[in-house]
Amino acid sequence: MKEPYSRKESAWARMDEKERQETLAYGERYKAFLDRARTERLAVKEILAKAEAAGFKPLYEAGQLKPGDKVYWNQKGKACILAVIGREPVHEGLKIVGSHIDSPRLDLKGNPVHEQDGVVYFRTHYYGGIKKYQWPCLPLALVGIIHTKDGRTLEVNIGMDEKDPVFYITDLLIHMAQDQMKKTLAEGVTGEQLQAVIGTHTDRDQKAKDALMALLKDSYGVEEEDFTTAELELVPALKSRDVGFDRSLIAGYGQDDRVCSYANLEAILEAVPGEKTQAALFADKEEIGSYGNTGMQSSYFAKFVMKLLALQDRGSLLDFYETMENSEMLSGDVNSCLDPMFPEVTEKDNAALLGYGVALTKYTGARGKAGSNDANSEFIQKIRTIFNEAGVAWQIGELGKVDQGGGGTIAFMLADWGCEVVDCGTAMLSMHSPYDLLSKADAYETYRAYKAFFESK
Repeated sequence: MKEPYSRKESAWARMDEKERQETLAYGERYKAFLDRARTERLAVKEILAKAEAAGFKPLYEAGQLKPGDKVYWNQKGKACILAVIGREPVHEGLKIVGSHIDSPRLDLKGNPVHEQDGVVYFRTHYYGGIKKYQWPCLPLALVGIIHTKDGRTLEVNIGMDEKDPVFYITDLLIHMAQDQMKKTLAEGVTGEQLQAVIGTHTDRDQKAKDALMALLKDSYGVEEEDFTTAELELVPALKSRDVGFDRSLIAGYGQDDRVCSYANLEAILEAVPGEKTQAALFADKEEIGSYGNTGMQSSYFAKFVMKLLALQDRGSLLDFYETMENSEMLSGDVNSCLDPMFPEVTEKDNAALLGYGVALTKYTGARGKAGSNDANSEFIQKIRTIFNEAGVAWQIGELGKVDQGGGGTIAFMLADWGCEVVDCGTAMLSMHSPYDLLSKADAYETYRAYKAFFESK
């Protein structure tokens, strides 16, 4: 990379041929991950499979830790942490990259099966911030787990294979939508209208719902009561695809924040072990405020660090806080970038640009920086130096005009413990839609940024 920072030349223009080929190859691996890791549970499954293949062992089975040891923490199958022990004691601080593996979606309600006028639906409750009008008229896959009354656990994944059926939310035909078209975009489709068609079963001498439930009983051994304890998500069944004649872009579901999570995974697997302990955090529940026992506002990360300390004969609460004060973190989450079709919502000179490298974001929040970590200048200078010395293409970004945009990440939660934190991730278009868009160059430079950070002093 001839110039790590530039707003005049794209990252592509600054690459040599070898770097371009590496970027394209990375894009293929990333797309494959996206299509397998459709939910936070599937993401953890993918991450831990790769980690175990690379020699990572469960932390709760570890003895005394020594430099180079590779350990992981599985938080209820929905969040996880990977760590490579450094040459310095853990108490001297960690190099942390924190990303999240949950994405906006539609969750099934506790009693989801509903029949109306011969059509059988799943009732849903949307998860995270979405534009509801974007979800009708898409092929949807059903993914998750069901615990049956007789004690079985079923893993459900229907719709991603081309031979599977899919599910579908209807919208009004334009010929009859005069009243709907007078509504605002937010009012055009309501949350309660996000009901997915699951069938109109007619080959049994029963009502449609009864016939569908009989089919589920015969095929899967699932009864209606089993849905009350299930965890099922409807996600787009669209596979990730290259975009553009030059194949420079990727469209796919769940790129917020699995683009940063995949970069985090490759970085921790490929980074050379360093002086500091390296930790890759893959969190759940970020899209709804990081609550719950798999979200970052719970105690599992603190417990993980205290377990590391205990295995090196330290483990007091004071040791934990001193460790965090000695630690540094990149909060790996996506940012928006300038959209030439909607330039009015961004301030051009401070917006990230598509294809110009990983985006370093000093502050998120809204309006008066409310809810923001707002990283200090000294730490940003250190990160800039790391990226420049490693030849990582990077840029500065913010989330919309001052009074227009806003958003948050997990950055402030780690900063609350004294950790130095700055947001750093991939900029993208159509964020939180069922089919996000980003640059392969930005995705690859995100991986290179995280790897350089892990390996830095």
